[in-house]
Amino acid sequence: MSKNFRVEVAYALPDKQLIVPVSVPEGTSMYDAAVLSGIASKFPGLDLASSDMGIFGKIEKDAKTVLLREGDRVEIYRPLIADPKEVRKKRAAQLKADREHFE
Repeated sequence: MSKNFRVEVAYALPDKQLIVPVSVPEGTSMYDAAVLSGIASKFPGLDLASSDMGIFGKIEKDAKTVLLREGDRVEIYRPLIADPKEVRKKRAAQLKADREHFE
């Protein structure tokens, strides 16, 4: 007999966030919990199949195979708008240009 336990599924936009508590049976994957939560219906355009997911900030490569434990929080991540490395590179170049301008 399979024991149920509680997990949370979380998703956020800049102006809206939602954390849904879900009771799941042992052997439930991150992806399955996200589907069971119904969270995709609250956010038009959210595609769980193509979204990156993690547990407490640690991204997991395959949400369909990572099994949950009691108390886990499945986080659904939005795609990055800009590559953080490129943003830092541009910022450093701008700071260098600004310094040269004032010297």
